[in-house]
Amino acid sequence: MSSMIAPPFTDPELAARKVQIAEDLWNTREPERVAAAYTEDTHWRNRTEFLTGRAAVLEFLRRKWDRELDYKLKKELWGFRNNRMAVKFQYEWHDNHGQWFRSYGNELWEFAPSGLMQRREASINDLAITEQERVL
Repeated sequence: MSSMIAPPFTDPELAARKVQIAEDLWNTREPERVAAAYTEDTHWRNRTEFLTGRAAVLEFLRRKWDRELDYKLKKELWGFRNNRMAVKFQYEWHDNHGQWFRSYGNELWEFAPSGLMQRREASINDLAITEQERVL
């Protein structure tokens, strides 16, 4: 996520661009690059896991992409105000047994003045799919 687009978010086009930057970054599946988009003291809730700090996020992302293979993500801006955004997303991935999943969710984001994300709340549900049902 680029720190060049920083709050307050008042322009729909810039807010949507911030979401696209996040999508592009996560689709690299490079934990170091993704973690760098978050503040050093970031706070996360991802499903039932609670993380504090960029180092914890980095470890989480390494575990995530070791398990979620061929991950492909699509994000969409849902709303924004001041230094916060709501985003809906879906992503597809398969496990090491070849079972494909589509994961659906919503995120609430809060940004520091720098444009780095300082808080992320994610609720996610997984649906087992066949490879032929993939859309991403």
